[in-house]
Amino acid sequence: MEIPHLENRWDYRLRRESCLVNLYPHPNTLAKAYVDIVKQWEWKTFTIIYENNDGIVRLQELIKAHDNSPYPITVRQLSLSGDYRPLLKQIKNSAEAHIVLDCSSDKIYEVLKQAQQIGMMSDYHSYLITSLDLHTINLDEFRYGGTNITGFRLINEKVVSDVVRQWSFDDKGLQRSANLSTVRAETALMYDAVHLFAKALHDLDTSQQIDIHPISCDGQNTWQHGFSLINYMKIVEMKGLTNVIKFDHQGFRTDFVLDIIELGPMGIRKIGTWNSTLPDGINFTRTYSQKQREIEANLKNKTLTVTTLLSNPYCMRKESAVPLTGNDQFEGYVVDLIHEISKALGFHYKIQLVPDGSYGSFNKQTLEWNGMIRELLEQRADLAVADLTITFEREQAVDFTMPFMNLGVSVLYRKPVKQPPNLFSFLSPLSLDVWIYMATAYLGVSVLLFILARFTPYEWPAYSDAHGEKIESQFTLMNCMWFAIGSLMQQGCDFLPKALSTRMVAGIWWFFTLIMISSYTANLAAFLTVERMDSPIESAEDLAKQTRIKYGALKGGSTAAFFRESKISTYQRMWSFMESARPSVFTSTNAEGVERVAKGKGSYAFLMESTSIEYVTERNCELTQVGGMLDTKGYGIAAPPNSPYRTAINGVILKLQEEGKLHILKTKWWKEKRGGGSCRVETSKSSSAANELGLANVGGVFVVLMGGMGVACVIAVCEFVWKSRKVAVEERLSAILHE
Repeated sequence: MEIPHLENRWDYRLRRESCLVNLYPHPNTLAKAYVDIVKQWEWKTFTIIYENNDGIVRLQELIKAHDNSPYPITVRQLSLSGDYRPLLKQIKNSAEAHIVLDCSSDKIYEVLKQAQQIGMMSDYHSYLITSLDLHTINLDEFRYGGTNITGFRLINEKVVSDVVRQWSFDDKGLQRSANLSTVRAETALMYDAVHLFAKALHDLDTSQQIDIHPISCDGQNTWQHGFSLINYMKIVEMKGLTNVIKFDHQGFRTDFVLDIIELGPMGIRKIGTWNSTLPDGINFTRTYSQKQREIEANLKNKTLTVTTLLSNPYCMRKESAVPLTGNDQFEGYVVDLIHEISKALGFHYKIQLVPDGSYGSFNKQTLEWNGMIRELLEQRADLAVADLTITFEREQAVDFTMPFMNLGVSVLYRKPVKQPPNLFSFLSPLSLDVWIYMATAYLGVSVLLFILARFTPYEWPAYSDAHGEKIESQFTLMNCMWFAIGSLMQQGCDFLPKALSTRMVAGIWWFFTLIMISSYTANLAAFLTVERMDSPIESAEDLAKQTRIKYGALKGGSTAAFFRESKISTYQRMWSFMESARPSVFTSTNAEGVERVAKGKGSYAFLMESTSIEYVTERNCELTQVGGMLDTKGYGIAAPPNSPYRTAINGVILKLQEEGKLHILKTKWWKEKRGGGSCRVETSKSSSAANELGLANVGGVFVVLMGGMGVACVIAVCEFVWKSRKVAVEERLSAILHE
């Protein structure tokens, strides 16, 4: 019949009748807006809640866009009974915080109200409402909850305001109530449809004469101007209550703009636009800094729940004679840190200990987290502030701030016991081989000097004219040995060589003794004053090469995860050793590992974070860090996924770092509080006494002295006996000869 047909409601058909024009955007085009904003928000997972099958049709493009993603999405239908709490509880238990809600505008408030009743309207939940009538719903009850409730609006706010001002009604009450919050999308589209029809009809009437005559629905007659009027509608471009109205040749609406609206403390407001003509149609009018200021303003005077665990010196119970409650019962590095952050951002906090005392590890059998990570995922806590290591696995589950402390895995081991000095430590500056070579050189030089003194004519004996007796050469073998030992000991004797050859031997020997004695003296002080401490291990590689010393780590901690997931062969071998060791080398707390090292007497080493090792070695002087760090990582503050406060906390941490307050806090709790610095005092005392030599250091010299004196006495007795016997024999022979 060629009667033009205008629609103002959604229609899923991809092809339309030739006489039909629909002012409502096509569902596939609207779905592109949903896809763009989900990508802009970087939602990895989300849950779609729909009312009926029409919702699946409207959102099919959003579902298809997620097909290639490794992260799953969930699609759930609202109950017909009107009680949505069981469904919402299931979504809450799945730890899903991103919701796409597709339902009639009459049910939006009730769904959000029941979500609020079960705790799904927190700062960490985000709702994308597909209805174009979100602006007409009274959401004042949710304005201050911090929940991100976002939707789209087809109506142009400024145009509606202008039109409302131009309207004149006899009913003044209707005039007062005619505002943006009461204008639905279908109403605005009906208004635009009437204007579109009127404009197209006017243009058609201008170009040709319009004949109007009755047409029966049962007849075969058609209106001759029907297709012409439809074509005029398709080529008309006008601005109405729903922005620019423009169609393609099939009657689909094109080149339209949607307002992105969000619920804030002041109500519904526009935060951006989406343009159907652009590849990435999202354009936020609110800047990033404005958004952060709004988040910080929303954070002020809020009370956040902070989960932590007892770990020295990060969080400890205060030593007090009276019972303490609340935050007053805790002290430590992270307690001071969260206090500084709360002062900067203006929020309050409540510290609570994690029930199972765990940092947070993922169980691959049950697919569940424990510890502080679980507290965040189940939203029983807003922040996890502890010596919590930032790892890839944890980063996939929760959000982390920038590190407030950098560290690495290292080895805690018992200090080696100082070895008592050797009685003959004065021999240590030279090796045994050198001592043997020196003795050989001494004997060789003595013999050579004796031979040359006999050989050279300038050392031959002469005859005395007065007595005619032969004078023996002064370089006998014993005298040569005495001359050589005197030179070696930097002493002299009462005879000197006269011949050039013997003087050459003496000069070279003196040069040799000068070098050897100088080298010996230079090394002697170090060997006499330094007590050696021999350690069986010097690095993690030394641990991996042996099996006598057991080593372990905190069970379920990031250190154990580092070795478990490492691709380095040395660390893989260490992990296999730790897993197979019986009894278990893993501990439930770091304190237990430190205790095992202290009591192990060198039979156990504990792998833990370098900062914790630094704290322990500041107080337990029997323990030390062995080797350097095996990796580099950091401690961060964890928050539930998509926490709006992470950026604000990052800014405070960066400011504290630049002002040096983080270093001040570390010095306070590592080197000053709770016995810090005691080992440094002991080290300084031992350093000041390093030059004092005891009897244990030089006792060998006294032994040599006493031994030498004893040998001299024995030789003197032997000489006396020998001489006495010789004299007695000579006297007897003389007596016999005289008889």
